[in-house]
Amino acid sequence: MKTIHWQALIEGMLEAVLLVDPIQLHILAANRAAHELLMLPPHTLNDRPVVDLAAAPEDVYFWEDVAAGLSDNIFSETLLQRADGSTVQVERQVTLVRLGMDTSLYVVAIRDHSDQRKVENELEKLIAELRATLESTADGILVTDLDGAIRSYNHLFAKLWNLPDDLLTQRDDGAIYAWMDKCMVDASHYSERLGSINRSPLMEATDVLVLRSGKILERVTLPQYARGRPIGRVYSYRDITQRLADEARLQLAAKVFESSTDAIFITDSAQRIITTNPSFERLSSYTEKEMMGLTPSDFFSKEGNADVVKKLLEELELKGYWEGELWNRRKNGHAYLCMISLVRVQDEIGHTVHYIGFFKDRTENHTAKQKIEELAFSDVLTGLPNRLLLAERIKQSITFSSRNNSSFALLFLDLDHFKQINDSLGHPFGDRVLIEVTERLKRCIRQVDTAARLGGDEFVLLLHQADASGAEICARRVLQELNAPFTLDTMNFTVTCSIGIALYPVDGSNMDDLIKNADSAMYHVKERGRSDFRFYQRQMNIGLLSRMKIDHAMRQALEHNRFRLHYQPLVNLENDEVFGVEALIRWHDADMGEVSPAQFIPIAEETGVIVAIGNWVMKTAIRQAAIWHGRGEKLSISVNVSALQFQQTGFIEDIANALQEAGLPPDRIELELTESILIRDVEETLKKLQALAELGVKMSIDDFGTGYSSLSYLKRFPISKLKIDRSFVMHLPDDESDIAIVTAIISLAHALKLRVIAEGVENAEQRALLQTLRCDELQGFLYSPALGIDEFEERYLTPIGDGTKRISANS
Repeated sequence: MKTIHWQALIEGMLEAVLLVDPIQLHILAANRAAHELLMLPPHTLNDRPVVDLAAAPEDVYFWEDVAAGLSDNIFSETLLQRADGSTVQVERQVTLVRLGMDTSLYVVAIRDHSDQRKVENELEKLIAELRATLESTADGILVTDLDGAIRSYNHLFAKLWNLPDDLLTQRDDGAIYAWMDKCMVDASHYSERLGSINRSPLMEATDVLVLRSGKILERVTLPQYARGRPIGRVYSYRDITQRLADEARLQLAAKVFESSTDAIFITDSAQRIITTNPSFERLSSYTEKEMMGLTPSDFFSKEGNADVVKKLLEELELKGYWEGELWNRRKNGHAYLCMISLVRVQDEIGHTVHYIGFFKDRTENHTAKQKIEELAFSDVLTGLPNRLLLAERIKQSITFSSRNNSSFALLFLDLDHFKQINDSLGHPFGDRVLIEVTERLKRCIRQVDTAARLGGDEFVLLLHQADASGAEICARRVLQELNAPFTLDTMNFTVTCSIGIALYPVDGSNMDDLIKNADSAMYHVKERGRSDFRFYQRQMNIGLLSRMKIDHAMRQALEHNRFRLHYQPLVNLENDEVFGVEALIRWHDADMGEVSPAQFIPIAEETGVIVAIGNWVMKTAIRQAAIWHGRGEKLSISVNVSALQFQQTGFIEDIANALQEAGLPPDRIELELTESILIRDVEETLKKLQALAELGVKMSIDDFGTGYSSLSYLKRFPISKLKIDRSFVMHLPDDESDIAIVTAIISLAHALKLRVIAEGVENAEQRALLQTLRCDELQGFLYSPALGIDEFEERYLTPIGDGTKRISANS
């Protein structure tokens, strides 16, 4: 091959490449990367001896070895001479390539290694400096990341904590932490304090640690920062045992005692108390003066503990520490349970110099524990068995029924509209109702049965050895019992409930399945009017799972921006021009395909996610209206508002902020409100509507005539338009009743100086009749379905020949 062919072959390579004659060691060809690396003009390396690039004698010997054919493939690191006299650190690969029987050449691949070598050198230097600093400090140092993983520690740390050799040679953070816990006298307090520090990355703290070995360490904790952010934590440990032993008693008390919430006392080597801290007096009522000279045996043996105290002191001498609980008495004679830790402090040669005692009042914890044990299986309010005891009873029933091939029934009860009682009359009143319900439920079951409260207004009845017939009899008895009037504080009212029934074993073989299926049956009762009972059927869970799937998918769609808005034109019937659009939400799910709003909106309203969806629709519609406004398009956008969204505290502020951020005049937005919104808390609703009107936002009543129509709110509320529901339009012009209703709505609206729009207009006959009846505006498939933004703009907003816009509904 000719040199020009070699040049073309290597020119596209990213690395510097030389082709060298194996006999003369002259460069046959070099690519652009090689010239740039050596700071040479293009093509100036050709025919030069390759040894001219050597920057050291060793490199000349290298090429002599290459020429001698010592290897077909040699890799090395070396220095090359650049044109300006400088050298560059490179990695070099020399490969002999045979082209035929008698033709060969060397391919020399060169990579610039100078930056990487510089970084490696700097890193090695930095690590060495850090290690030297860590080992030269006078304290034991432990460095961790924010999650507590150990990044480094020095030899003094290992010495202070007496880490075993196997922990020094293996990387096991958990074992090191476990060893440190084991070394502590008060391990629970140590773990609690360490957890508090770990939960606060910016905390700076100083603590005193008492080890079982008798050492007392001062721990200083500081956050470690990088670029202004915490990346870990540095713990420094200093042995202050000797300092505490040598310091004066007042300094010792100030350092160790004063701030402690534990009662602490210190004795001399003969166990005579020489000092106590303030917490000691607060807990025991004995002053330091009264305790001076007494021994722990004198103090703790007052409650008949003499034998126990004798044994614990023997164990203290044997092991150097003791932990446990003892009953003791305060100065006023009141008994209390105290948790005690005793430790022996020795000097360097092993002589005992002090004993330190820590104790705290555990009486409340002990009493609470007893109370918890009493209440562990019963409901606090009603005294009924709770879920734990119910689980035991169900387990017993399953065992009995399996052994005797029999069945039992589980009734899941939920009180209807109980939240209204709590909201209107208060939770204390609601609690009294629950107690009365409990008494009535007890009258509906046998002694062998169980009535349990799961929480809130949910109850479960376990009917021992009951079949479907027995379950039905009990359910009817409960409904009858609860339907009887309640009288509390001269107030008469009625409480009803919905009941779901599951039978063992056909509806479940364990407690979770039985409760879940009975709950599912109860849910179906709620859906169908409440105050009834229903047996579980397998297909019930299918509908429930479908609702759960849609609810989860909606939340995912909202998080990942998978909803979209389509826009249906609103037409002025007087001139047939499009004056605005209604924003309608659409959703395509990867698994379920195109999901109808009629399918997912009711579920969104039930789960509350409709608020977030409504906010997204509102902000998206306002942004789109602002885009059109910026182009000079005079289009308004109508947005549907759910009752739950309207009730949110910041509803008006959110709209005002969205309008301000988008720079959109408020009159370009029209909110479509249902009649159910308007009749709920009329005075509060009026305030919100007036605030919206003052903001400049238009408002209309959606689906007028299908809800609780009232002339009073039409007169009081700042409404500008009524929308005739499609159910009244679809049978026009043939249905005389619909003609009468539509005529009445239009006449009523005009009499109140309101405009009227009819939705669902699908044919010319309907349009003609509505025009005759003096309806103002229309929307429907006669003109266009709801369109995506691109299709809508293409059809209605695209410029035509003279520069104007096509906004006619007939476009």
